[in-house]
Amino acid sequence: MRNNRSITRSPSAAQQAGMSLIEIIIVIVLIGAVLTFVGSRVLGGADRAKANLAKSQVMTLAQKVDAFQMDTGRLPTTLNELVVEPGNAAGWLGPYAKAAELSDPWGHPVEYRAPGENGPFDLVILGKDGKVGGTSVDSDIRYE
Repeated sequence: MRNNRSITRSPSAAQQAGMSLIEIIIVIVLIGAVLTFVGSRVLGGADRAKANLAKSQVMTLAQKVDAFQMDTGRLPTTLNELVVEPGNAAGWLGPYAKAAELSDPWGHPVEYRAPGENGPFDLVILGKDGKVGGTSVDSDIRYE
């Protein structure tokens, strides 16, 4: 005698119905929306991080210019004098900076002006777009 419980029946075709094409499209659209949202948050965070790094970089370069001035008794004529000893700088104890430090986080050169508009020198990072002015991550970062 057979035990009816041990017999397994496969479900009928009507019970095996999967997802319809509409349901699959809806799932794909939802996954795409979530990935778009997460991607924009992650990429936007990188730009904000670079802007904060640029603010720190301007302050650090200003300190290096001050150190150059204390050692030589004059301001550098270009930022390159922080990296390579100029011929006319008695007391130079550098290098004060590495060549890579003379570019902003987006790869644009840091602008240096001596004399500055409101002080002995100005350092300017033009932001992500590399152009004067702008808003958010494109705004200028200045040490004056």
